[in-house]
Amino acid sequence: MTLDRYRGDRLAQSREWVGLHDEELRRRAVRAAGDKDADALVSLTRAYLTHQGSSGVLTSPRTIEAYTLGVRQFVGYAAANALNLLRPGRHDAQSYVAHLLAAGRKPAGVALKVAAAGCLYRALRWAGATDADPFRDARVPKDRTPGIVKRPPYTEDELADVLDHADTHVKFLLFLTAHAGLRISEALALEWTDLDEGARRIRVRSGKGRKGRVVAMSTSLARAARHYRGLYGPGGPDHMDGKRTTPSTHVFRYATVMNARYHVQKAFGQAGVQFRGFHPGRKYAGTRLLRQIRDFGRVAAHLGHESVDTTRKGYAQLAADDLKDDLAGW
Repeated sequence: MTLDRYRGDRLAQSREWVGLHDEELRRRAVRAAGDKDADALVSLTRAYLTHQGSSGVLTSPRTIEAYTLGVRQFVGYAAANALNLLRPGRHDAQSYVAHLLAAGRKPAGVALKVAAAGCLYRALRWAGATDADPFRDARVPKDRTPGIVKRPPYTEDELADVLDHADTHVKFLLFLTAHAGLRISEALALEWTDLDEGARRIRVRSGKGRKGRVVAMSTSLARAARHYRGLYGPGGPDHMDGKRTTPSTHVFRYATVMNARYHVQKAFGQAGVQFRGFHPGRKYAGTRLLRQIRDFGRVAAHLGHESVDTTRKGYAQLAADDLKDDLAGW
């Protein structure tokens, strides 16, 4: 399923709610909340995001997926604890936070669940079902451990082992994450015209927040791109056998992150390396580049971060003894 089709389906599905007269919209939302109907409340929240969310129909599929899961989990909690969704008690929201923390969830994960529940209430207010805003003052403790420590980058040896066991598609995808520092969504959205091996540049047209940027290729990545294009680019042998399943404009066959994860995880398993997601590849790129150029601003630009603090806290780190050579003559 392509991203455009996904947006179109989402817009069509939202008409189930936005096509209603105000009183019928309110009535259905009230009934869904009273029955704690998770399917209906998820549908309402998606309709709200599509029409009233800050990004509207351009809200990323991953945000939709995370909020869908978060709404289902909160509605399940409300049902199990006999909460009145339309008239929540003043301690209900903070009790939900405490429940998640007591279950062993990390603060960052709890914050995402709270955001999803808060979005559900924005949707209910939009529908006229309630005036309640219970998560407005909910507090989630901050996790002071830097992201780079909690979820460290892959090591040089780990990536080398995986590359030895990966097929051509997985190898090129790993180069894009671990050298170009692309997000998995950015890599899967690439089209052939976005790759310029001669100039060693990649055009990212729709990064996080729908921001575009130009990313430099490493020498190894440019070489891998030329090889990959020769095999799978327009006019190559893969395009001539009539079996390609994605439009010829797109670089990867993987239509979804889940599909890409399946193939990459298989290569990690064959190499005996734990797969910790795609972000540790971006962190490898950030950490290696920072140790080479020692400039957080340029590393942030390479990774597509709006704030240098994001890079500093979660994506790049210098060695603990980084200053020893500079201090040697003191």
